[in-house]
Amino acid sequence: MRSELLDLILGLLPDTHPRPELRAFYAMLRDYPQRGGKGLRSELLLLSAQAHGARQGTPQWQSALWLGAVIELFQNWVLIHDDIEDDSEERRGKPALHRLHGLPLALNAGDALHAYMWAAVEQAGVPGAYREVLTMIHRTAEGQHLDLDWVARREWDLSEADYLEMVQLKTAYYTVIIPLRLGALAAGCLPSDAFTPAGEALGSAFQIRDDVLNLLEDAGNYGKEIGGDLLEGKRTLIVLHWLNAAPAKQRAVFLEQMALSRADKDPARMAEVLNWLRQSGSLDHAQDYAAQQGERGLALLREALSGAADPAAVANMLGLARSYVTREA
Repeated sequence: MRSELLDLILGLLPDTHPRPELRAFYAMLRDYPQRGGKGLRSELLLLSAQAHGARQGTPQWQSALWLGAVIELFQNWVLIHDDIEDDSEERRGKPALHRLHGLPLALNAGDALHAYMWAAVEQAGVPGAYREVLTMIHRTAEGQHLDLDWVARREWDLSEADYLEMVQLKTAYYTVIIPLRLGALAAGCLPSDAFTPAGEALGSAFQIRDDVLNLLEDAGNYGKEIGGDLLEGKRTLIVLHWLNAAPAKQRAVFLEQMALSRADKDPARMAEVLNWLRQSGSLDHAQDYAAQQGERGLALLREALSGAADPAAVANMLGLARSYVTREA
């Protein structure tokens, strides 16, 4: 995340109070933002604003910075809730917030960050931004519901198309589509309709790459628990592809473990499942599909921005997007 975005966020959040309990609460609000992150989404937004003609030092650029802060605040409150919903152990290399403070306090902190996100929308003062942020929340929540509902119902009779619909809702809108659209609005431009299909393709590629990294033995600077998606019972393109051809005994072991809570899963059995996935062709299948979607998304985005005011910003945006949809450990 850019330092100026973090400064805006921390300046928006309270930091002092005579009551020690509320000082502790304010520290919780600042925890996830201060853990850092790659800042992909806010950077795409700022590059979109620049590509559409916003210049640093202008009111348009300041509005873009505030909208970048909106994206970062959105991600942080959603991650707090997501970690609770998935019963995750870690976030950005540290214990998840609910592991540190308990579920009720972490949930309340996420709700508070949600409110501060809307304060940042107001600070941006960009016509149309309110509706775009609402769309981002609606689509992300729909995708999250599919993800959580499949886990709750122990549903594994799913197609790869089901997975792709879920990630296009859960990941693509807040990772690519809305940042691109908000950047254009900050610069006073009408967003291109092509941002949606481009963002769906790029968002799918991004999420599939993330799913692959979660299963690799050495994911470098990944920042999440390796194998955590399996322990949480995540439906991924990799697992759904593997299940279609898995030997009956392996499939039975997998479904037996997936019927258990995370705490009750057998570590030895889960290590076997992880090894089976790594030895199958499903990781390569997912990588190949992500590559195809990544190239398709980049081509659509390049075409949508062919007449942009700042070609250098477009080139930087395409380079940033490519680095994330083709990332490897």
